[in-house]
This record gives sequence, structure tokens and C-alpha cells, in this order.
Amino acid sequence: MEKGAVIKHDIRKAPKTGDWRNMHPIVDKEKCIGCGTCVKFCPEAVISLKNKKAMIDYYFCKGCGVCAQVCPVKAILMEKE
Repeated sequence: MEKGAVIKHDIRKAPKTGDWRNMHPIVDKEKCIGCGTCVKFCPEAVISLKNKKAMIDYYFCKGCGVCAQVCPVKAILMEKE
């Protein structure tokens, strides 16, 4: 018997939600300071930090633009698909 909340998730079986968006975020790697603010605020949890730069998983990004709004150095811009 398992204790606590255990979420079993197979990412390979998850539906790709990025197929229907009309905007997507673009990260300017020169401006990104690796603060992680976008990671904390992303409602879909599709942003991670790699080498102190924001990386976005476009398969699951819905293009909501929250990351661009909260970025303190405006390193994330929204672009039309």
C-alpha cells in the first residue's frame, strides 16, 4: 500500500495541447537571467531552467502568455503561430 499522494503519470501518453494555440512564447537567451519567475507562474508547468535559461516545452504550452507578463527583464515575448 502506498502512503501519501502519489501521482503516476506517463508523459508519453499525455495529449499534446500545444497543437491548438495561436500564440507561443519565445525566450531571448541573451536577456534571460535565469531567475525562475516564469517557472513558478506557468499554469501548465511547461517551463524549466536549463543552464540558467528558461526552456519551454512547446508540446504542452497553451500560449497563455503568463510567462511573458511576469518576466522581470522581459526576456519572453509572445509570437503568433
